[in-house]
Amino acid sequence: MINFSFLSIQIFFFICFLLFRIFSYFKTKKFNLKQEFLYFLMYINLAIVIRFVFFPRALVDGKIQPLVFDSSKIFPIWFNLIPLKHLFDYDNLFDILWNVLGNSLLFVPTGILLPIVNKKLNTFPKVILSGALISLIIEIIQLPFFDRASDIDDIILNTLGVALGYGIYKIFNSKNK
Repeated sequence: MINFSFLSIQIFFFICFLLFRIFSYFKTKKFNLKQEFLYFLMYINLAIVIRFVFFPRALVDGKIQPLVFDSSKIFPIWFNLIPLKHLFDYDNLFDILWNVLGNSLLFVPTGILLPIVNKKLNTFPKVILSGALISLIIEIIQLPFFDRASDIDDIILNTLGVALGYGIYKIFNSKNK
């Protein structure tokens, strides 16, 4: 059994981000402070998504509970592919709303930032596809962790959040033209 702390995952993610930015610089030989700031905002957005997706449990003794990998509990892998099957499988209305709103609202900033960070993501289908792929990658990464669940509903709700974010982006972007 391996425990991954929130801090260790965030450090790993930050190092990956830095390496990506360094390699990008050496590839293009260009440095644009405004663009790097936008990339950093996207990094922060994804770091927050990682926090709430992989470390959703409440604090215990002032610490975020670790992500647990236990090779003896990997199988069977659980991935719900039937839309809306488990969307309302919660004990109370608050938990249902927390799931639906949480999964949607968590990805609103992604829908706003994607077209700002990458000018090639300038249409609704491109932003939606990118957001859905980010969500799919997250769901796949969750597979080996027995205390996490991968669900098509999460992808749908995350993508809905991306769509809402893109709508907000378009409203503000059209007023600035």
